[in-house]
Amino acid sequence: MISSLALSLLLATSSAARAEQPNILWLSCEDIGPALGCYGDPHAITPHLDGLAADGVRYTRAFTIAGVCAPCRSSIITGVSPTSLGTHPMRCEVALPDHVRPFPALLRKAGYFCTNNSKTDYQFRAPADTWDRSGKGAHWRAREPGQPFFAVFNFTGCHESSIADEAKYARVTADLDPAERRDPRRITPPPYYPDTPLVREDLRRYHELITAMDRWVGRRLAELEAGGAAENTIVFFWSDHGAGLPRAKRWVYDSGTRVPLIVRIPKGLREAFGGAPGTLADELVSSVDLAPTVLRLAGVPLPAHLQGRAFLGDELSPPREFVFGVRDRMDERNDVVRSVRGPRFRYVRHFEPWKPFAQYLNTAEKGATMGELRRLHAAGKLPPAAARFMAPGKPREELYDLAADPYEVDDLATAPEHVERLAVMRTALVDWMIERRDLGLIPESDLYERGRAVGSRWDVLRGVGGEALCRRLIAAATLAAESGAPAREAQTALLGEEDAALRYWGAIGLGNQARLGEAATELAALLDDPAACVRIAAARALARSQRVERALSVLVAELSGPNPWARLEAVGVLDDLDEAARGTLPALEAALLDQPNKYIVRVANRARNELLGTGHEVP
Repeated sequence: MISSLALSLLLATSSAARAEQPNILWLSCEDIGPALGCYGDPHAITPHLDGLAADGVRYTRAFTIAGVCAPCRSSIITGVSPTSLGTHPMRCEVALPDHVRPFPALLRKAGYFCTNNSKTDYQFRAPADTWDRSGKGAHWRAREPGQPFFAVFNFTGCHESSIADEAKYARVTADLDPAERRDPRRITPPPYYPDTPLVREDLRRYHELITAMDRWVGRRLAELEAGGAAENTIVFFWSDHGAGLPRAKRWVYDSGTRVPLIVRIPKGLREAFGGAPGTLADELVSSVDLAPTVLRLAGVPLPAHLQGRAFLGDELSPPREFVFGVRDRMDERNDVVRSVRGPRFRYVRHFEPWKPFAQYLNTAEKGATMGELRRLHAAGKLPPAAARFMAPGKPREELYDLAADPYEVDDLATAPEHVERLAVMRTALVDWMIERRDLGLIPESDLYERGRAVGSRWDVLRGVGGEALCRRLIAAATLAAESGAPAREAQTALLGEEDAALRYWGAIGLGNQARLGEAATELAALLDDPAACVRIAAARALARSQRVERALSVLVAELSGPNPWARLEAVGVLDDLDEAARGTLPALEAALLDQPNKYIVRVANRARNELLGTGHEVP
């Protein structure tokens, strides 16, 4: 038995340790860029956040790794890139490898009381030891006396749906004063939008929703004061990605990934952690850095698998040279895009440049601004930057000087004076993709099968030969955008590869060419390939070259196959084939029923309605 003296010493030691552990409060919101007064936004009315910044550190170069919530939130809670975990496609669900844990579980082991109110959206089921409390009632006040806490509160009211939905917008902003309303006539849209009343109305709502969120921040800060916890609590404020508007949300540009990040460290903790009032920090910060930063502040050793960099605390590593961004399947459409952001320049790499910028996404199409882009594009009346976003294809690479071009509309990728810079950033991207074992170039249907076979997607490219395969995938995906006889020969050679993802990229590249040549015979043989993604890519290539009948039968068969993501890939090809897919109308009708996910239904309905000329509404 432990003696009373030993117990007293143990309790005293425990209390002393707790006194040295700061409370940490996260106030997060959704779908906003740095549209705050403290960031210089002329339309902002954000007194509480401006005050928080005046009393803390405002980060001017903070970015999320993805321009959409769920992939980004997986990186925030784990400190690992979504392309390493396999959480990069929107609304997937993966198994975590045994050694990767949500970081609050580590805080709990260190004595913290951890609460989440209320969003998770991690792309995996949070292990039971992640939170002490999670849900709408979760609150730091439920902790034991003297126990340090880590608490998350998330404001959902400024989500893109609050801009698109009149009733939701009215509900979120109901308490605003007349002085907090905006005059849309005084708002100038960015150059990648048309300047119309509907676009200005969306921007007005965006700013008013942010003001409503600012009021919520004020209430949370007052709650901290009233609870007597403010003097020992480090407060973080951040957004999960950029604005909930077209060419922002879901994209890797600054409009989609640059976010506000403010950290207030109370006076009594500044000697240990820094954070003098009114500090501006211009170092590059990524969403994957939040986990190691909190662990560092709490005095918890950093696990070796973390891919982020702590930006507060002691013994910090050197600041980043670049942060990286990813775009993969966004709801029902896939589009592999990667980016590199330095202090001044952004490089964007499109691995599927044959796809349009503005693919039809059911959720995004509900917004008035997207409707205006569609309407004026059809009429040929869009301004140049907006017209570029509505183009049927994309350049393979983009480069922007953010100092001279903050809206990223002047592409410098072909400018001779930037050849060296382009090469440096291109190399940095490839190195990062290989280091992180980027899973985004493995078709989702194939990744789904591989992940189930090995236990977690993390392990798919981490075994023997994983690095070499990652390099080959980058080369094969790059080749898929090439045309001409030499490219066709190299793409045809890929059809004989042992790895299904390499065969897939070979078939995709051939499908992008106008002529198949001798490859048609090999593609026809791949209609019976063991991998669904290869069968679908081969069918696409043959159908696009007028070898339609058997190709369509293969695609129709996949619509009822066992792999849900193969179903989505197949129906996406049918949608892209337009009139050539008319014979599959009965199969598209059948695909509207009893599907494993809503995305298959959305694309099937879109393809059906396009063929029937009856509009695009989801049933």
